[in-house]
Amino acid sequence: MSGRDQSEVDPGIASALSQALSRLVVEGGDLQRVVEEVGGLLGAGVLVTSSDGRVRARTVTPGVDEVLQAGDWIDESGRFRVERAAAAPGRLAKGEVRMMRVASDGVDLARLVACRSDRVFTAQEIEALDLPAAIAALLLTREDAVTGVENKYQADFLRDLLLGRPGHEAYVEEHLTAFGWDLTRPAFVVCAEIDSEGPDEEAASNQQHREWQERFARAWRQVVRELAPESPLADVSSEVVCLLPTGEGRDPHQVVRRVVSAVAGDKGGGRRSFTVGVGRESRSLTDLPGAYAQARRSVEIGRRLSGRGSTTFFDELGVHRLIALVPDPAELQAFATDVLGPLASSTTEAIDLRATLQVLLDTNFNVAEAARSQFFHYNTMRYRVGKLERLLGPLSSDPHLRLDAALALRVLDLKP
Repeated sequence: MSGRDQSEVDPGIASALSQALSRLVVEGGDLQRVVEEVGGLLGAGVLVTSSDGRVRARTVTPGVDEVLQAGDWIDESGRFRVERAAAAPGRLAKGEVRMMRVASDGVDLARLVACRSDRVFTAQEIEALDLPAAIAALLLTREDAVTGVENKYQADFLRDLLLGRPGHEAYVEEHLTAFGWDLTRPAFVVCAEIDSEGPDEEAASNQQHREWQERFARAWRQVVRELAPESPLADVSSEVVCLLPTGEGRDPHQVVRRVVSAVAGDKGGGRRSFTVGVGRESRSLTDLPGAYAQARRSVEIGRRLSGRGSTTFFDELGVHRLIALVPDPAELQAFATDVLGPLASSTTEAIDLRATLQVLLDTNFNVAEAARSQFFHYNTMRYRVGKLERLLGPLSSDPHLRLDAALALRVLDLKP
């Protein structure tokens, strides 16, 4: 079929597709076979992607692939830029890119993309794409039902490992073998959470949140599977948790950042911002609970210190890492209030004076340098130093008091 004269438009394309795809469904064909059959009949490249463009199955000739790359249809992470064809067909040399929504019972499942660089699609060919879109919806629904059960089973087991309640040794070994997970290698525990809606966004429904989380988890699975197929990964509640291996001459920080970059892509296609936390290296099952707690804490601290979309390593938190180990937030707040007094409040004056205090601490109370940093006159900075010392004590002469003040400011960094 693929060897026929592609300049001819087959008037029976709908019938040919119907026969071929019906046979594939009966034979138990998967998405890859569907796109290959459709691509052969249409003489076109065909892809099935997630709703945000992550490719799940594809068949594209080298020539068309080159035109797609040259036309910036593929981002650096391999994501197909579905948003470019969302409103209207996209141009592709002398041809075009056509995209159809794949849905089932109103649930958005995927996108079916057909692309050809030598000529546009006929009305009959476009209409014929309805059938492969319906078949794709059927296969995806079936696949998601099966993998959903498997993923839930894996998530429950991994959660038990991360919370320090794995069960007896034989039970653990049996499950690790069944899942194909290798926990003998040192690894980082990585925790990723989708950020909540921004101030300019409308609150999403619970159904929308579930769709975001499922799509997010699928993206992580695809990327991690390509990099480290024996690494555990699970969608645990509202977060995705995985173990990324270290060693083998690889910079573990680069490995984590590479995965995060691949999952994020260029944030097109409706991708959501997410925050990542990374615990210390885990070398055994007994290390996992502590590393998981550090990863979750790193998400929280990273979001407060660096904002949405950050990646934070527990080992790089500095003194924030020690503060994070204090289990009682009320005790931390009490410490900050005792040290800073009225400067611990959220008034404009208190915030302004805290900024001045931080600059003075950073310059070892060099008044002239601090004044230059804040673009103040020297006498203005001297006045501020006097005011700070009246409120807090002899900061310029007492190194212990300066240390307490520095720690109290770091505590306030983490205040919700």
